[in-house]
Amino acid sequence: MNDAKVIQQTDAEVGARIRMRRRVLGMSQHELAGKIGVTFQQVQKYEKGSNRVGSSRLQSIASALRVSPATLFGEGEQQSSNSQTFNFDELDDLLMTDALALNRAFRKIGKPEIRSAVIEFVESLGSVKPSE
Repeated sequence: MNDAKVIQQTDAEVGARIRMRRRVLGMSQHELAGKIGVTFQQVQKYEKGSNRVGSSRLQSIASALRVSPATLFGEGEQQSSNSQTFNFDELDDLLMTDALALNRAFRKIGKPEIRSAVIEFVESLGSVKPSE
């Protein structure tokens, strides 16, 4: 019998969602750890999926991250019919520092018309081909 611990897909997915939400909020692992009463190393293990998050701890984490526990399980997320697994490459792209900074700044814009203008501007930049 192999005693090596195997990370379960669900634990890895919940951990990835915890990490993503924590980073979107600009919260450090130390801050989250303090809010839920564990060490930052324990938060690291939760985020990697190497330690399973118990139900009461999941409730504490969700509360600290201002989401429902169901959100951390991915309920309400749209999954394409051809993909039933969590795409960690997309998660890493989402967590890019520049994207987080842009998101934080964007959330501070109070006027809907300015937000719309910013979206149009950024989309137009995405269609510009780099000069060779």
